[in-house]
Amino acid sequence: MNAPFQSHSQAADFSLREGGSDKTKYRLARAAKDCMAASGTDGLTVTQIVRACGVTRQTFYRNFADKYALINWYFDKLLLESFARMGDGLTIREGLERKFEFIHRERLFFANAFRSDGQNALREHDYELILQFYTDLIRKKTGRRPAEDLLFCLKLYCRGSIHMTVDWILSPDKRTPARMAALLTEAMPRKLAELFASLGLL
Repeated sequence: MNAPFQSHSQAADFSLREGGSDKTKYRLARAAKDCMAASGTDGLTVTQIVRACGVTRQTFYRNFADKYALINWYFDKLLLESFARMGDGLTIREGLERKFEFIHRERLFFANAFRSDGQNALREHDYELILQFYTDLIRKKTGRRPAEDLLFCLKLYCRGSIHMTVDWILSPDKRTPARMAALLTEAMPRKLAELFASLGLL
């Protein structure tokens, strides 16, 4: 989480991100994105991905358990990069804005991904990831896990955030990433907002 924050253009460009052991994973993600434009997530197959990528099925399964694992891995990269400096100079609103900017640039890819309700679907993965991120952030800043009542607020907020993100992606919503980030920050439950404000995160 202490890696330097990358520029917006870098975050959106596979060629700038293909380094080290992740090179094959980014190639597979790019192939999946191209295939999803034609078939959607539910129609996407591992065979399509490996053919488009020019690798074997064995190569795919060395990197991912299934197509959902690939999609979730790519989303993890975006989310964790967007939130990388949160609590260390980056506010929650700024982190959300960067997340929404990336999703907006990759709108077709994420629209297909969020439409899927299959096992390991992205919307549930997104919920689990951001809930864990905020829980860990609170623990890091306060030295303890969120109390039960605060955790309830956090779960409610994360569920609502995912729902509104999916709604934004799947509808002809003209809200900008900055506006979405502002709305989600303003909609935060009072108890949660008070804590984040006291920790310098708002």
